[in-house]
Parts: sequence; structure tokens; C-alpha cells
Amino acid sequence: MSVPSLGQGMGVIYCLLAAIAWGTTGTVASLAPEVPAPAIGAAAMGLGGLLQAAIAWRAIRDAREGLGRTWGLLVVGAIAVAIYPLAFYSSMRLAGVTIGTVISIGSAPLVSALLENRLERRPLSLRWAIGAAIGIAGMILLSRADADHGAIAPDAPLGVGLGLVAGGTYALYSWIAGQLMQRRIPAMAAMGATFGLGGLLLMPVLAATGGPLLDGPRNFAVGAYMVIVPMFLGYIAFGRGLERIASSLATTITLFEPVVAALLAVLIVGERLPVTGWLGVALILACLLWITLPLPRLPAERRLRRAIVPRR
Repeated sequence: MSVPSLGQGMGVIYCLLAAIAWGTTGTVASLAPEVPAPAIGAAAMGLGGLLQAAIAWRAIRDAREGLGRTWGLLVVGAIAVAIYPLAFYSSMRLAGVTIGTVISIGSAPLVSALLENRLERRPLSLRWAIGAAIGIAGMILLSRADADHGAIAPDAPLGVGLGLVAGGTYALYSWIAGQLMQRRIPAMAAMGATFGLGGLLLMPVLAATGGPLLDGPRNFAVGAYMVIVPMFLGYIAFGRGLERIASSLATTITLFEPVVAALLAVLIVGERLPVTGWLGVALILACLLWITLPLPRLPAERRLRRAIVPRR
């Protein structure tokens, strides 16, 4: 019993580290406002994906037979990987960092659980539903915190729509990565192949829009950070997490990303977060605790366990 619990705990830690890395993207991207959102997304996920594939090349080669048998899943996952950053960074540019982040990440757990329910016939647990409801309530409060400051962008409806697209594609490639691992494809090979192929699909977008990334050291530094920290190291950590926990739990844990984004907006960008915003942060943290910490056994359950387990 202790080994699965330890494995799940490490999966939670890996996903939290990934969420922290991803939570920095909005603030860092805001440092280069003249770079188009598709260019930032294509550079981050495209080059980051190719770097993952390069690091995982030996694992991909060793798993080529298994990847060949699952080529349909691999292609769909790569397409989702290519769509996600274009929708995500465009959503933040149009609707604002906070709204774009919370919509993109907040919709992902719902889509992920729906995928598991419809495609794997996995039941939706009451505990997950309660945790997701708490987290979504926190994200709504974070969004309202922006509204209370009059920070709603004029293109917010389009940004919200793109955020939903980002959340759906994020859940889809997370689920597909989990499926590849369940079919005995190592995590490094599954993530490297999916993100590498997705990165190749993003190269034409980067070639068409990425010129401003070379206009000065700041823009170049923003692009380099996006490639190395959130999109390379972050997704390596996320892949390790998916080895140990279900994709719905992993994507729910990444609700911590908008918390990080909000804190960085306050501490670095200088935005002021009202009481409703801090309440949203608290609810998202409560969601993480609710879905990750083990529930204590009831006294009756402990008595029943002692009655069933033979004495030694």
C-alpha cells in the first residue's frame, strides 16, 4: 500500500512543479508586448517540443514499434499540442493574463474527466467533482477580480472562446499522453514524440510570425525563457506526473497555475489584487488540498478493517 501512495504523492509534486513553471508564462510574455501572441506560442511550444524530442531521441527510437502501433493517437496529440499554445497566448493577449489563464486551465479538468468518462468508462467520483467545483469557483472569483478593477479587455469574448479551445486541447493531449503510457510506452518517449511532432507543426507559424523575437535582447530572452523553463522543464515534470496519476487529477492540480499567475501579477507587474481575488486564490489552494490529501478513515471503517484483517 505504501508504494502506490508514495508514487501518487510524487505525481502530485511533479504536476505542481509544472504548474508553477507554467504560471510564469503570462508575466514573462507581457515583457515583450510587441511580439505577436502566435509567435510566442509557436516559439515556446514549438522549440520546446523539439528540444524534448531531442533529449528523448533514444527513448523514442527504442519505443518506435509501440509508437507505430499508436500512430493515430500520436497524430491527434501532436495536433492538439500545436493548437494549444496559439489559442492560449492569444487568449491572454485578448482577454488579459488572469482571464486567459483561468479559462484555459479551468476548463481543462472538466474536459479531461469527460474524456475519461466517455472513452474509458471511468466513473466521475464525488470527491473530484467537489474539488473541481471549489477550484472553478476560485477561478471565477479571480476573473471577477479583474472585472472589479475595470481590466476587462474589449476583445474579452473572443479571448474567452480561445481560452476554451486551449483548455480542450490541453486536456486532449494530456489524456493521449496518459494513454500512450498505459500502452507501455515510456513517459519520455510518449512526451518526446508527441511534443516533437507538435513542434514540427508549429515551425511554419514561427517562421511567419517570429521575426520580432530577434528584435533586441529582451524579446530574445523572453523567447528563450519560454522554451527552456515552462515548455521544456515544465512538461518534463508534467510527463513524470502523468506516469503516476490519472490525467483528470493531473489537470485539476494544475489549477495552481492561475494562482501563480495572479501572485506574479501582484509582485512583479504591480497589479493590485482585491479581496475577491485573494479568496479565489484560497479556494484554488483548498481544491488542491481536497483532491490530493488522503481522507482519514472513519472509526467504523477502522473497526471493520481490524475485524477483516487476520491477526498475526
